[in-house]
Amino acid sequence: MSLSPILERADDFCRRFSLQLPILLAPMAGACPVPLSAALANAGSMGAMGAVLSPAADIGRWMQDFRAASSGPAQVNLWLPDPAPVRDVAAEAATRAFLGQWGPEVAASAADATPADFEEQFSALLAARPAVASTIMGVLSPRHVQQLKDAGIAWIACATTLAEARAAQDAGADAVVAQGAEAGGHRGVFLTDDLSTQLSTMALVPQIVNAAKVPVIAAGGIADAAGVAAARALGASAVQVGTAFLLCHEAKTSPVHRAAIKSDAAARTALTNLFTGRPARGIVNRIMREIGPMGPAPAFPLAVSGIAPLRARAEAAGRGDFSPLWCGQNASGCREAPAAQIVRELAKGFSS
Repeated sequence: MSLSPILERADDFCRRFSLQLPILLAPMAGACPVPLSAALANAGSMGAMGAVLSPAADIGRWMQDFRAASSGPAQVNLWLPDPAPVRDVAAEAATRAFLGQWGPEVAASAADATPADFEEQFSALLAARPAVASTIMGVLSPRHVQQLKDAGIAWIACATTLAEARAAQDAGADAVVAQGAEAGGHRGVFLTDDLSTQLSTMALVPQIVNAAKVPVIAAGGIADAAGVAAARALGASAVQVGTAFLLCHEAKTSPVHRAAIKSDAAARTALTNLFTGRPARGIVNRIMREIGPMGPAPAFPLAVSGIAPLRARAEAAGRGDFSPLWCGQNASGCREAPAAQIVRELAKGFSS
């Protein structure tokens, strides 16, 4: 008996990526420790490392620890590098003075922060050989794509618009993540700075499915089996989920972040650039209310180091006033439970 087109898509995806369940953990930098990824991979899903700020050595170490805990697949996610930010000394001084109103003085050296070296990260990824290299904020060069193919590593690219999905497919991506506007964390936008182009998951997925020749992975606002079923009905071959795992026993979510997700505040999220210089969705907190949510933040990664002292002092006092409380628009699936239990419940959306 042949499978329905919906189940056939999911079945093909699972065979291609050595999965039992067509569910991927979203690569959330700082919140995807090996225990969480291993628990998901051992349950038939795919683990993830968000490596945007990780030095090259950490990528190899993470994959080594992951393989010691699971024989399942994992993705390592890299940001495509931006051009070097244009420095504005006067603006940086004004930002330091502004942040200093609430907490410790921000050292001038904070503005000297640089991102991890992409080429070193990519070389470490090749050496570590995860099942998947995933990217956000752009597409890989032909040289990088060929290196992945030579190493037998699949490439999954993030797209927030139909144009970005086409660019990823044309560049050689093996699958595309359709990141809807509901998704928590950073937007993968790279062809425009106009955030009005960001569609909901349910509007974006069918557009990309109808145009793509590669599998489409739905992401954003998917928190339970019903959300999974809706994504598959629109043509998604798999789903990628992040927010629903933030309260799991194995998640590396800070106490203030956990408290915010469990509170009524999680019902109000917004896109903000204050924490990293890049637009990202998080729970609205004090700094977002008082100077944002979008403001004149320094470019990535200068914003990260600039706010770090203030964030550390507030978190030490049990407050998330100045912390990036990343969260999607639908936190209803967040529960303090084992990750494997959450992924099994999500997977019911592909079997019903």
